[in-house]
Amino acid sequence: MSDKAEIRGPVTRRRRTTISGGGGGTVGVKQANGSKREDAGEKPPPYPAKAKTDEVSRHGSNNGKVGREKGVSDSPRKQRSVVEDINERLSCHVLQESLLSSASGYSNYRGILNWCVVMLVLSNARLFLENIIKYGILVDPIQVVSLFLKDPYSWPAACLIIVSNVFVLAALYTERRLAVGTISETTGLILHIFNLTSLLIFPSASVLTVDSITPVGGVLSLGVYTVLFLKLYSYQDTNRWCREIRHAKAKKLTRSYSCPNVAQSNGSAVHSHVSYPGNLTHRDVYYFVFAPTLCYQLNFPRSPRIRKSFLIRRLFEMLFFMQLLVGLIQQWMVPTIQNSMKPFREMDFSRMVERLLKLAVPNHLIWLIFFYWFFHSSMNFVAELLQFGDREFYRDWWNSETVTYFWANWNIPVHKWCLRHFYKPMLRKGINKFLAQTAVFLVSAFFHEYLVSVPLKMFRLWAFMGMMAQVPLAWFVGRFLNGNYGNAAVWISLIIGQPVAVLMYVHDYYVIHYGGAT
Repeated sequence: MSDKAEIRGPVTRRRRTTISGGGGGTVGVKQANGSKREDAGEKPPPYPAKAKTDEVSRHGSNNGKVGREKGVSDSPRKQRSVVEDINERLSCHVLQESLLSSASGYSNYRGILNWCVVMLVLSNARLFLENIIKYGILVDPIQVVSLFLKDPYSWPAACLIIVSNVFVLAALYTERRLAVGTISETTGLILHIFNLTSLLIFPSASVLTVDSITPVGGVLSLGVYTVLFLKLYSYQDTNRWCREIRHAKAKKLTRSYSCPNVAQSNGSAVHSHVSYPGNLTHRDVYYFVFAPTLCYQLNFPRSPRIRKSFLIRRLFEMLFFMQLLVGLIQQWMVPTIQNSMKPFREMDFSRMVERLLKLAVPNHLIWLIFFYWFFHSSMNFVAELLQFGDREFYRDWWNSETVTYFWANWNIPVHKWCLRHFYKPMLRKGINKFLAQTAVFLVSAFFHEYLVSVPLKMFRLWAFMGMMAQVPLAWFVGRFLNGNYGNAAVWISLIIGQPVAVLMYVHDYYVIHYGGAT
């Protein structure tokens, strides 16, 4: 009985004494568990001390004690679990939206996206197989050479591109004369206008008069001259702003407000910060000519080193996608366009629409591959080679919900040029935004038509009208379509609009050159 009394005492009075002997271990566990329950804020179990003593004597071990306490604590939990189970059976509905509803907030559609990709691959694989069965293998790399050269000993397009250095040097020497004050601002402006105008007239006149220049060679050479025109326009504009700052600060040379250079870590010399007119050198102007940008500044942001692995990956992508583009055009585009001529001659509208939709798929796929090849692979390759730091050549144009957002984000170099040298100067002169945007589209439409009509040596204005049609389309989409509907409208305009222009030009070119033979 004395043992029982010793065991009962700590439970009722909750002493913190330790009892030695055979039952001491049990009491020690009991006290520890009791103190833990008190600290946790739980009430002690409502069982008398004698029952606990009998339980200890019955089991005579710590395991029996722990098992009893677990059974005591588990009984309320079992009761709660039974109640929760009954409640779950009584009510099975809650307030919620369907997953495909916009109000649900659900956004994980990765499975649907994967399904679309699989369906797209399967459908295009069928078209590829049908094309090969019907036409055979049409890919011929040797034939591509004839698109650039009629005479293997005559390279007129390449010679035309080499001559463009004359206009670069003319702009540089004019700026040097303006910097030292040997010619007036008015004279310098006239010289620049003459130089820029010649940049557009001289190559177009050469393409129209020299018969040995092929349409592809003409597009390539005129593209180089167009880029050079935009670069030299920015070159003279930026240097004029530097002279205005110098005159405003009493002929004190000022530093450029461009991004600071980053010290190189590949062993070459650190790029020095250049101030006007120290930038008027051959090295500076030719760096700008080859840099993947259209906007000039005295100090470009520079990357610290050339990443060789990155450079090799971009080079591999350039070569691979170039071959893929040529193969897709020869195997897929050319037969479809040739089969589209008969419906156009006979004005069979149902067949014309069918040909148009059939051409839309390969044309759009080729356009997407060209975008990646040019704006990601090629421009990043050139930028890495020149350590050009600004690599924002495009933004998320694929998420465009308006037409204006697409044109502002799919070609960032052109957008920056238009914003810096055309759109904002017009706003500063008091012209409203709508007229300024229309003027930007007008200039873009001119260059699109210039790059197509002159090499083909025919003037149909399809590209010009297609670009100007973007103005009412942008107004309609921005006013009446929002969100996914606006994005779908942008994609439809890209998928359908380009094949229409391609078919119109090919049809007119076919009629002019081969209409009499058929």
